[in-house]
Formats: sequence, C-alpha cells, structure tokens
Amino acid sequence: MKRCRTCLYPSTKPDLFFDETGECSACTAYAKRKQIDWAARKAELVRLLETTPRNGSGFDCIVPSSGGKDSLWQLLTLIELGARPLAVTATTCHLTEIGRSNIDNMKRFATTIEVSPNSEVSKKLNHIGLQMVGDISWREHVAIFTIPFKVAVQTGIPLMFYGECPQNQYGGPPGTEEAKEMTRRWIGEFSGMLGLRPSDVVGMEGITAADMLDYTLPTDEQIKALGLHAHFLGHYLPWDSKENARIATEHGMRAVMPTAANWWLAENQDNAQTGLHDHMMYRKYGYGRGCAQISVDIRAGRVSRETALQWVKTHDGLFPYRYMGIDYREMLHRIGYGPERIWTLMDKFTNWDIFTRSGDQLVLHSGGE
Repeated sequence: MKRCRTCLYPSTKPDLFFDETGECSACTAYAKRKQIDWAARKAELVRLLETTPRNGSGFDCIVPSSGGKDSLWQLLTLIELGARPLAVTATTCHLTEIGRSNIDNMKRFATTIEVSPNSEVSKKLNHIGLQMVGDISWREHVAIFTIPFKVAVQTGIPLMFYGECPQNQYGGPPGTEEAKEMTRRWIGEFSGMLGLRPSDVVGMEGITAADMLDYTLPTDEQIKALGLHAHFLGHYLPWDSKENARIATEHGMRAVMPTAANWWLAENQDNAQTGLHDHMMYRKYGYGRGCAQISVDIRAGRVSRETALQWVKTHDGLFPYRYMGIDYREMLHRIGYGPERIWTLMDKFTNWDIFTRSGDQLVLHSGGE
C-alpha cells in the first residue's frame, strides 16, 4: 500500500486515482479550486433557486439533513440566499443523544420531516450489510439517498441539495469531480451500496419487497414528471467542513470527539454504529475516518504531512470500544450480535495483503510515506 505524496490517502482507497507524480485525485481536485470563478457559480446557484418552478408547498427545495455540521450549514446558507428549505432526515439505526439534540436544534431554523424506517427491518439489513459487504451502515447509506427522493416526489418539490461532491472532496475517477448533479447513475455508482442493491436483499432473512420500499428510489417516470433535480451545493460554493462546523456550533449544534480514531470534532455524531463502519473500512482499505479527515486538513494547509503521518500511525484504525460514549457491546446487542461474532466477521473482511497480525494487534504495511 502506498500513500499520496501530498496527503495520506492510500492506493487501496476505492475509486482513487494517482497521477504520474504520485498525487491522488482528491489533491488534484482541491488544487483546481483556486481556478474556479466562485462568484459566477454562486450567481448560477441564485438563478437556479429563482427559476425552479414552485408547486405551492411553501418550500423552495429539500436538504437531506442529519442536523450535523454540513447539513445545518447548508440550511443556513440557503436561508441566507432567500430560500425556504425543507429538511428531510432519515433516522439512523442507533440515534445518539447528541444526534437527537442536533436534529431538534436544526428544527429552530427549518421545517423538518423525519422518516424512521421499520426498526426490525433495519436490524435485518444491518445483519445483511455486515455479512455480505462488511458494512453495518449499508442500510443507512442507501436510505440517505432514497428517502429524500421519495419525500420530494410525495411533496412535489422539484429541487434538492446534497452537500459536497464526494469525488471532489475525497477523490474519484478522473472527470467525476466536476459533477454538479446527483443522478440515478451517480447513486448507482457512488452511493456506498458496495455492489449490493436493495433488490438483492429481498428474500434474505425474510425481507419482502414491501419492506424495501423505503430503500427504493422513485421510478424514472416519477422523477421526470416532477422535473426533480438534485444538486451538490459544494459545486456552487467553496466547501470547507471545518468552517461548516464552526458556523454550525455558533448556531447551537453540539460537538464532541466521537472516538480516538477521529481527527475532527463534530462529524458522524448521530449514529453509534458509525465507529464499527469506520473500523471495518480501515480493515478493508488500510485507512480510517481519521486518515480521511486529516488528509483534508493537509490539503487546506492546517497540518503538515509529517505531523499528520505520525498521528495516523498512532490513531487511525483504533477499535471504537466506545463511540459517542456508547459501548460497542451495547451497540451490537441492539442488533442481536455478540462481540465474538463481530471479531470473526472483521477478520473475514480484513485485507490480509496489507495487514499482518502481531499478537492481538494488526500491523499495516505501507510504503512511499
């Protein structure tokens, strides 16, 4: 495993590309931001808000929102531009106390719809995600994209804003960093389904097609009839998660460090399962949430690569025995898993081409540091 010469992203990161100098596509995309006419893009955003047809709902657009730093910043920014957004929240599988508090705080600024899928089906989907693709958060990743689209069709609101384009912020195939709309094709390729489609799970653990309605996008005909378009707000405005967090906390969002494997405060605070998701990402690809966060700060000049590398070697991949103050055994108990089962499953999905075991510790082998 080799790391980017500028940040710390590894060559094992899915969809990441390196140029001939050894720089990753995330760093290349970030460098290009200096050439963007942000004033012109903001004007394009304002025109989009002004020209999108209204349907009488009283809302100008939908913002899929967790109450966290980025979604709250999106709501505040759109309100400042004169829009009236509707916040749509897909409830997480294990909502934390701070997550609940931040959703309630968000309601001070925008009308909010919370959609909570059937909890028993959610547990089954947690099992399937873990066993099939090694991701307890598979269900949540699907719902983040499908539920807001379904609410848009039900309410007749034809404009939606997600946050940053992930391929611009975190790297992707060449050309994908310029995406300004989230299309059905984009969702199929980049929404974190890991090759497991919602239709694939019908029949597993007794799940029916009706159980999966919350996890199924509206039809092409429904989307076309509404004229529904989902845009990345980060295409129109400079995206800075640290600045988003500062503004969000000034507006009442609570922020803590979820676990020692995180570099940033205030990210992924709403779901107690996220720590396990991040740790399994580390085992599969050799980098965790902390590495992803600190690499963003390297690009922004907030920390040196040398200092960041030492932090990553010490912290990245630490197991989240407690995440957002919740013991991992309590989190697993809620979905009917025991600790022994999860350790065996993690070993199954560990990339043993880049890891070896020394006693009870994992040792990551990486070069080009």
